[in-house]
This record gives sequence, C-alpha cells and structure tokens, in this order.
Amino acid sequence: MTESHEARMAAVPHVLVIPKWWPNERDPQLGDFIRKQVQALARFTEVTVLLVDASAAQERSTRMLHADGLKVVRSTYPASRSRIAGWRKLVNLMRYRQAAMAGWSMVCSERRTPGIIHVHILVRPALIAWWLLRRHHIPYVLSEQSSEYLDGTYERKGFLFHALNRRLFSQASCVTAVSNWLGDGLVELGLCTRYEVVPNVIPGLDRPLPDRGAAHHFLVVADLVDRTKNVSGVIRAVSLLRQRGVEVRLDVIGDGPDLGALTELVGELEVKDRVSFLGRLPNSGVLDHMSTVGAVIVNSNVETFSVVTGEALAQGKPVIATRCGGPEAFVRAENGLLIPVGDTVALADAMALIMQDHQRYEPIRIREGLSSTFGPDAVGKAFLRIHQRSLGARR
Repeated sequence: MTESHEARMAAVPHVLVIPKWWPNERDPQLGDFIRKQVQALARFTEVTVLLVDASAAQERSTRMLHADGLKVVRSTYPASRSRIAGWRKLVNLMRYRQAAMAGWSMVCSERRTPGIIHVHILVRPALIAWWLLRRHHIPYVLSEQSSEYLDGTYERKGFLFHALNRRLFSQASCVTAVSNWLGDGLVELGLCTRYEVVPNVIPGLDRPLPDRGAAHHFLVVADLVDRTKNVSGVIRAVSLLRQRGVEVRLDVIGDGPDLGALTELVGELEVKDRVSFLGRLPNSGVLDHMSTVGAVIVNSNVETFSVVTGEALAQGKPVIATRCGGPEAFVRAENGLLIPVGDTVALADAMALIMQDHQRYEPIRIREGLSSTFGPDAVGKAFLRIHQRSLGARR
C-alpha cells in the first residue's frame, strides 16, 4: 500500500524554526544553544530557519543563506529611531511582521511549505507563528529558555503583556522547556498546564577526555552581567582564599556590560595576578581552554539550564555550581559540589575542598551518561517526536 503524502509529511516534516535569539556579528554567543538544538533536529528532518531582525544598515533585505549546516532565510528591516517609545515599538513591530512575511514567502517558494513551525523564545516569533496558524492552519511548537520567568522580570510586566503571553502559550501544540526548573516556573505563572523537557545539546562529548588539569586552576564562562552571573562573587572568593593563604588561579571567558566594574574589583581586591579576563571565545576555544583547567565554577543567581555545567562535565571537569535551577540537573557528589546562591564564603570553602579532593574526581566517570540525554541525537529525536505527534494530532 502506498504511503500517503500526509503520512510522509508527518514522518519527516519540514520544520520552520523562528528564533528570537541567534548568533550574529555583534554577539556570536547569543542563542548559540538554540542553534545547536536546531542543528540536532536537522539531523533527522528538513529544517529551515527564519531570522528576522533589524538591519544595521537600515535597509530591507531577504536572502537565503547556508550557514552551520543549516538553510537560513534572513529578513531584515530598518528600525524606527523615533524618540517616542510607544510609537517606536509599534512601528518596529509592524516592520518586523512585514519582514517576517517576506521571509515566509521565500521559504515557501525556495523550499516547500512547512508542515510545522517551531518557535524559540517569545514574543515576536510566536506572534508570527500564531498568525500563520490562524491563516494557514500550520501548528506551532513553543520552546522557552529565558530566565525572565524565574528572576521576576516577567512578573513585573503589565497585564496586557501577560494576557498576550498566555494566549500565545495556549495556542501552541506543545510547550517545551530546557529543564523542569523552568517548566515548573511556566506552570506556576499560569502560562501552560503541561510541558516537555528537551535539554540543550552539550558540546564536546566527541572530544578526547583531557588531563585533569591543575587543582588550583578554576574557570568561569559567562556573559558579564553580574546581577545574573555573579562573577564578582567568584572574584571575592579568590580574594578570601588568598587571605587564608590559599593561592588559586581564575580565568574568566566572556564579555558584557560589567567587564569594567569587574576589572576594577580585581584591582581593589589586589588579585590582578590571580584573575585573567580572556574575552569572548568561540565554542571550540572555550572547550580548548576548559580542557586545561582543574575545575569550573557556575556562580549564577539563576540558570534555566546551564550549558557551561554540561560542557565542563563533558570534559571530565568537576563543577562548583549554585543551586540556581539548571545545574541541579547535572551536579552530583561524584562530579562536583552545589552551594547556596550568593554565598561567597561557601564558594571559597567549595573551591578549597575541590582542590583538596581533586584526585577523587574521575574524568571518565564524570562524563558517563551525558550522551544518552544531552547528545545531539537525543535532542534531535526528542524534538522530532514532538513534531510528529503534533502533526498526527492535527489530522
């Protein structure tokens, strides 16, 4: 019996991905975790990415690109520069929609009409998916990774914004979150009643396990936004250990608005010879450097997932992490230590303990078990099953 066209579409759908965040020239790390999820999905089905953003050159353009193993339609618009905030937001929303529709037309003409749409991060991408659902009856899946649902940012927004978000969530055929911590937060906020966890891809699992590294050599990888990542707390812990007569070395990979303040703090605490800022590095560079250290620190105030924790464990490195959500899915007694959020003394104590017990952390044991959950095949297949189920429910 010949398989129907609809059955084939459900088995191997054409997925249109519309992300809010995506790596770009200004910030090559922005949404890199989303790109890795999409690359994982593209191993098993046809994927087109639709990027809609403001043009740095203030021009409209729509073009097809081939980048990072993906087919990408990038559609840009000139952003309004009005000083009136409400008018500027309205104009930019309208221009965003126009650019998105131009991109949609190119996707349909140069690829094929998608069977399902996958939105990564609200709000504008979900508005486009909702409009396409209403006009073309194409279902959409909604994936969230934003920490704003956990750190109070979302709750401080207005009633109309909340109502719009609830509507967009309710129309999705499935909601996914990168952790139970985030998913439970979405439920508590009344945005959904159920969700599925599809984690981020942990890169570096295919690399040879490096040596243990020096026990006193620690690494932080973070955007330098201190209210979220609390890198200043790590610097203070280094200073505290020095006062105790314990010398450590700290490398910081990343950049951001608080680099200047953190650099000043290093000078004030007189630990310039102990702390090095390495700037932003490509993911391969991060993993290369991670392979040389003895342990990794994640001192965040909130994390929805924490790719850095997974990357460190994939390299066989023990991790010191705060109980801030995401890392708690990874860190166990055999691979690291969990500490309270914002506790500099506890962090210093944990760093000293990691140094003391460094030989008991076995790199092979630390890496074991990650691939079955956090490898690209596992993540890609998880999304594919969700898409197939969503298409099957529509028929």
